[in-house]
Amino acid sequence: MLVVVDKYIPFLAEVLSPYATVVPLEPYEITPEAVKGADALIIRTRTEANRELLEGSKVRFIATATIGYDHIDTEYCEQTGIRWASCPGCNAQAVCDYVEEALDSIGAKSTIGVVGYGHIGTLVARMAEQKGLQVLVNDPPKNTGVSLGEIEEKCDIITFHTPLTYAPNPYPTYHLCDAEFLKHCKKDAVIINAARGGIVDEKALLESGHRCVIDCWENEPDINRDLELSPNTLIASFHIAGYSWAGKMNASRMCLDAFCKHFGITPLSIEKKALTLQPETVGDSSKGWLNRVSEQLKSHPESFEQLRKQYKLR
Repeated sequence: MLVVVDKYIPFLAEVLSPYATVVPLEPYEITPEAVKGADALIIRTRTEANRELLEGSKVRFIATATIGYDHIDTEYCEQTGIRWASCPGCNAQAVCDYVEEALDSIGAKSTIGVVGYGHIGTLVARMAEQKGLQVLVNDPPKNTGVSLGEIEEKCDIITFHTPLTYAPNPYPTYHLCDAEFLKHCKKDAVIINAARGGIVDEKALLESGHRCVIDCWENEPDINRDLELSPNTLIASFHIAGYSWAGKMNASRMCLDAFCKHFGITPLSIEKKALTLQPETVGDSSKGWLNRVSEQLKSHPESFEQLRKQYKLR
């Protein structure tokens, strides 16, 4: 069995090697030629698993070590019999910790709107309540919370935690935060996007003059430099909100479990390998870590992808 694995997903290559031929690759190396003979792919958001990549290949299983899966053409997979799996909730606590650090950095003391009340949104709402903030949530698919209009009108901070979806989905989130949305927000409201690039219309956000905290960007790694370097961008980070030791461990474990289940392999464990690697992969999580990350990106705006690759897990 041949398995192509994104080399930045920890532990999987080592654990799977006794059971399959594992080819760890850079995301840009995961090409139609590279996957042609593969039985399975284990990827992240940098790989677009679509017809262009998969047509003519042997691939019958794809796992993504991420909560989101908009980079997988699920319709094409279903049409061609390719099974796929994602990792819902794997890094929810890490993203919540990111938002908490952002709130501490900007001195949040008032009303926060949480758009999206799934794994992450629930944790963020609970954390914000514990900080003494008034919390309003919005999640139409769950028929939960207040209207988006009430979020716009009442909230001093608005943080997005939805998947990225497009019409004809009944609840499309692409550019959910657009010029019309921002027009109705308080002028001093702070917008946080630690969900998916594309949920916030970055051009509209820049033009609106609202302050913001952005971790997930449109067109990564070629991000909007004007927004990145804007003084209104209080924090700019390189898509690392979910990059924690526990989050990566959870994602690797969930991918491994889905892989074993699909191919009928006795469940495998990553714990021993993870413990041997932990000391060299854990980075800074001391107070102020997010401001230091932001300073890195603002000082080197051209280095988004390199900084992301070099980032050590919290």
